[in-house]
Amino acid sequence: MIKAAFFDIDGTLLSFATHRVSEGTIHAFDLLRRLGVRTFLSTGRPEILIPPMPITFDAAITMNGGLVYTLCNAPREILLSNPIPSPDYQRLLQVAKKDHLCIMVFDHKNMFVADPNDTAHAIQRQLDMPMPPVVELDSLTSLTAFQVIVFTTADSDEAMGHLLPGCRMPRWHALFTDVVADGNSKASGMEVICRHFGIQQDETIAFGDGGNDIEMLEWAGIGIAMGNASDEVKKHANLITTDVDHEGIEQAIKQLFA
Repeated sequence: MIKAAFFDIDGTLLSFATHRVSEGTIHAFDLLRRLGVRTFLSTGRPEILIPPMPITFDAAITMNGGLVYTLCNAPREILLSNPIPSPDYQRLLQVAKKDHLCIMVFDHKNMFVADPNDTAHAIQRQLDMPMPPVVELDSLTSLTAFQVIVFTTADSDEAMGHLLPGCRMPRWHALFTDVVADGNSKASGMEVICRHFGIQQDETIAFGDGGNDIEMLEWAGIGIAMGNASDEVKKHANLITTDVDHEGIEQAIKQLFA
């Protein structure tokens, strides 16, 4: 019996074309709620970049599992808080300064960008997100960072990974990678949420389309890849639905709850 459904945002709940939640997805959430299935957000975004949506969630996994909190009661309860280790964060800032890399840094409430470039602006437009306040790189050293976005291609991942032993880099875009504390993932957030709400692993489903969704799709009782996911992501799913612009969530929910 399915008791919980987890949803990525970009390319899953939100179309890259419309930046909106579709009518079919709204209908799917209405059905899940009527059936008593809890719904959870699972995203690489920090809270400040989660847009208002016409659907509701019981809890949120943010920053790829760095910060997890409830949404179904007030005040909210922090279920997991695991920032990037300070030595790794300081080394990352040094690399960014030496190599003139654009980075976005997120603490528990705010976001900042240093050395914004054309790629950062293009991604900001693609995801329909505001550009964070632009600051000097040296001003970021005192932050407690939960996630850093580094605008660099995959050929630098291995070298950067050696410099950051306390981190992992779930890349979901060819032009940038997320950097989070080792052990953080959407799957680790799912485990914490399920423990809190008394839900078993095999009672969960999850929807995603990006590389940072792979662990989530594997951990879920049923992992569902959107039709717009890459072939690599689809290999880790139990089911493949239609793409985000053709009501992928609604189609899968109808199939599972027919």
